[in-house]
This record gives sequence, C-alpha cells and structure tokens, in this order.
Amino acid sequence: MTDKRILYVSSEVVPYLAENEVSLQSYELPKIINELGGQIRIFMPRYGNINERRHQLHEVIRLSGMNLVVNDMDMPLIIKVASIPKERIQVYFIDNDEYFKRKATFSDEEGVLYPDNDERAIFFAKGVVETVKKLNWVPDVIHVHGWMASLLPVYLKHYYKDEGIFEDTKIISSIYNQSFDGTLDVELIKKLAFDNLPEDAIALYESPTYENLMKATILHSDAILVASEELSSDLTKYIETSKKPFLPFEPKESFKETYINFIKKQVL
Repeated sequence: MTDKRILYVSSEVVPYLAENEVSLQSYELPKIINELGGQIRIFMPRYGNINERRHQLHEVIRLSGMNLVVNDMDMPLIIKVASIPKERIQVYFIDNDEYFKRKATFSDEEGVLYPDNDERAIFFAKGVVETVKKLNWVPDVIHVHGWMASLLPVYLKHYYKDEGIFEDTKIISSIYNQSFDGTLDVELIKKLAFDNLPEDAIALYESPTYENLMKATILHSDAILVASEELSSDLTKYIETSKKPFLPFEPKESFKETYINFIKKQVL
C-alpha cells in the first residue's frame, strides 16, 4: 500500500464527533492504511458542534474562497484543516456558515431532521471534489462513509464525469444500518436535475429515504463494504444482486487483514 492514495469522505469522524459505527470506522480504516505507508486524506463537514479551538482547526485560505452552486444559489466554500493527534493524518473540513454553523449535525433539539440536509449533502459532495482538484492530489480510491457523504459517487460518475483527474479513481462505499426516519426534502430530485444529472441515475431520489440514498450510492460505486452486522433485508439483497464486488461484514478481530486485501484489489 506504500504511496497509494486513499481519500476517505465521511459524514462523521472520531475524535471530532461522538463515537458510533460511522465515526469509528472513518477513523480506524484510514489509520490501518496510514500504518502501511499509504497516503491518506479525510474529508468531513465542519458541523457547528465541532470545537475548533480544542481540535486546532484553521482555515486554509488558498483553498477557500470559491462559490458552489446549489439549486441555483451561490454558496461560499470555506476549507479548514486539522491533524488527528498522534496519527499524522490530515482532516479537511468542508464549511459554509449557512449550512454548517448550527450547533448540531443532522437534526434539531427535537430530533427533527434539518430541512436542508439534502442541500448540505450536495454542497459537501461538490466541496470535496473541488477541493481535491485544487490540491491536485489524485486519489487511487475514494472510500465513502455515511449518508451525508452518499451523493459523492453519483456526482463523480455524472457531474464530474469529464474530469480526467478522476478517470482511474475507484469508489468504495461502506453501507451502515445507521439511518434516519422519514425522508430528506422531496425536492432533492429536482435539485439534482438542476445539475443535469441523468434521469435514470437519480430516479431513486424520487423518494429520498435512507435506503434509497444507499441504493443510489451502491449503484454508482465500484465496490461495496458491508459495515454493519445487521442491514435491512432489502439493502442486503440489493448489494448481493448489484453485481458489484462487496466485502461482507467482518467482526473487528478479523477485519484488518480482510480490509487490506479488499483495498489492494481496488488499487493494484
């Protein structure tokens, strides 16, 4: 794995947010590859409940400053960076005051999903790609975690399909049972259509439930990692019949070697 470039794009990452399946794996998997000599970058949203002072985030002026269009609105992109202590792994934070300044991740104090979570996900996907382009750091593999990051494979396969920089990049998506109730904004499909994503590519977003978001992610990924021991039977069947290479769930004690071999198949 020496010098192979792996980009991890996640909704949540330890130590910046609380521990759960997504945030822990988004820390542990980069650590595995980093220890093998791989080149690692992690991207996540800069939610308002991340303590910038404690985690020593600072803005990267040369990467910030561009505007991203979301549903015909110009939204300023701010890039911040920090390093995970002791691991020498850089984490890039996609930030925008309108989308991420609020003091929570996905829902308000009553547990109600933020109504603009769909636009936040679009902004995050575009922000990651545009920042990677500015860094001129071409990943061999992009490994996606969590539903807030789930639009990235769709945008890479269609919106950015003519970007030569990603021509040989493989996309792996981890699928978790960590979902949300209800749906995202039902206008999501129109917002994706605004970016000229093909109708057949976004049909699943007609009903933007968690499972449909994951199915669209699976459809647009090159390989799948089953990251939770118990997925819904519907998602499990969708993965198994997708004809995509997939790694079944592995317990923690045997996971490291299996994951390394799985990644190697994607980059060698």
